[in-house]
Amino acid sequence: MKVTVLQTNLAHGLGIVSRAVSPRTTLPVLANVLVATDEGRLRLSATNLEMGITCWIGAKIEEEGSTTVPARTFADLVNTLPGEQVALTLDPNTQVLNVRSGTSTNDIKCIDAQEFPPLPVPDMEGALHINVADFKEMIQQVVFAASVDEARPVLMGVLVKINGDQITMAAADGFRLSVRTATLSSPFAKPVSAIIPARALAELARITSDGDQMIQMVFPKERGQVVFRLKDVELSSQLIDGTFPDYEQIIPRGYKSRTLVSTAALLKACKQAEIFAREGSNVARLNIKTGSNEMEPSEVEISAQSEETGSNETIVEATVDGIGLLIAFNVKFLREVLEVIKTPNVAIETTAPNAPGVIRPVGDDTFLHVIMPMHIS
Repeated sequence: MKVTVLQTNLAHGLGIVSRAVSPRTTLPVLANVLVATDEGRLRLSATNLEMGITCWIGAKIEEEGSTTVPARTFADLVNTLPGEQVALTLDPNTQVLNVRSGTSTNDIKCIDAQEFPPLPVPDMEGALHINVADFKEMIQQVVFAASVDEARPVLMGVLVKINGDQITMAAADGFRLSVRTATLSSPFAKPVSAIIPARALAELARITSDGDQMIQMVFPKERGQVVFRLKDVELSSQLIDGTFPDYEQIIPRGYKSRTLVSTAALLKACKQAEIFAREGSNVARLNIKTGSNEMEPSEVEISAQSEETGSNETIVEATVDGIGLLIAFNVKFLREVLEVIKTPNVAIETTAPNAPGVIRPVGDDTFLHVIMPMHIS
């Protein structure tokens, strides 16, 4: 293999694929990035056997070839190279890759590409086409609610359901639930219900760029996988086996109080409350007060206290339809959902201090978030 590539392109490509490199592995080759010539371009691939990322970058290819390079060593080196161009030359007998740029010459010991696990080569015919910006927003509005507890693997994923031209994403961790729906530009041939690891979707949202217009999603015939393809990047992931909880049962059917507040004002109040609440168990109280007259308008009082730090209280103007109520939520959960709401105002629907609350963007019925209350001592 003998190729020349721009340092910025190589660094960018390694930055994309390196997130799939396995940090702790008994297989040395999984700590490496596959570097291979591929139809006039350079292909970089990494996998941890659950998720794989491939990136293609422009290159001048003099000799075809492939090898696997230690990911961290290669990425750290490329980021510090002095020249605009990087020349890569592989000695296939010794599997040593010579990396030259400007006045810098380096030799890296590699592992034969034959030892690298094969990544899926899917047939993209019949793939679902989704606008990148819309899909990225969908991911961001649900992925944070997925569990990080390995004891319940099914909750570490995001349920993706496609029926006709409707796509729904849902994630839950036992304390909160995020549901986002969207209408596709064209209906999908057959219904889909799959649990995609939240980490894979988070990576997908991270690696999409402004230059990407559409994303293709396909579930290959050899079941158990999903593949996403962008212009120059492909991400594949194993699906999670199991049955996702029936989240429809968790969503309250009605409310006794609907509180409309400014999203930005409530988010700011939550950030302040979190400074004090994080010392304890992240409890923030929301005292929803209905104004009795014009002199006493409706408001929400957000407060948090800590024995070590002190206490905090912020009052946010509100429009309250229904009863007044004192309810407590995990303030970190409340902040995280407010950060992904794009509308100027948000509605908080509550029934009782011990019943779940529902958060909805005002004027947007494609998203809802259910949050379990916390006990107030």
